[in-house]
Amino acid sequence: MASTEILLVKPVEGLGGEGDQVKVRAGYARNYLLPRKIAVPLNAANKKHVEALKKRRAGREQDELTGAQELGKKLEKTSLAFAVKTGEGGKMFGAITATDIHEKLTAAGIAIDKKKIHLHVPVKTLGKHTVKVKLHADVSVEVNFDVVSENPIEPAVVAEAPKPEGRRYDRPDRK
Repeated sequence: MASTEILLVKPVEGLGGEGDQVKVRAGYARNYLLPRKIAVPLNAANKKHVEALKKRRAGREQDELTGAQELGKKLEKTSLAFAVKTGEGGKMFGAITATDIHEKLTAAGIAIDKKKIHLHVPVKTLGKHTVKVKLHADVSVEVNFDVVSENPIEPAVVAEAPKPEGRRYDRPDRK
């Protein structure tokens, strides 16, 4: 397969950041990266842009890091509460998902991407829980939230099954 070297102008997930010189398949460069102006072909004229791109990249990464740290401090102070409907014995109807947490954070005035909330399994129990929010490669915060019942919890009533009459099953000599 043919490959070509290109210079990235914008960061590409899984490939590199701006100013990086990468080797990719020729079709990927020709059909995707170059038409969208994400990359430029590597030649003598474009190599001069490398320093400017790297300087811009360092400034952007520093801004992203400081923004993530500030948002992390704000998230650490935030506590959320979810009121859910419950049935007998405090069993929840439904579950709390990452979407629900995202909606609560947005309502609290914290703008965050839903994909950054790492809740691996939906919460299906009452009580205190934590969720990990990864804001940056170097910044991750744990957000605490409570799940409480909307209605009072009623104890579950356990009914005993009636024993069958007629035959006695407790005697080993009879079947």
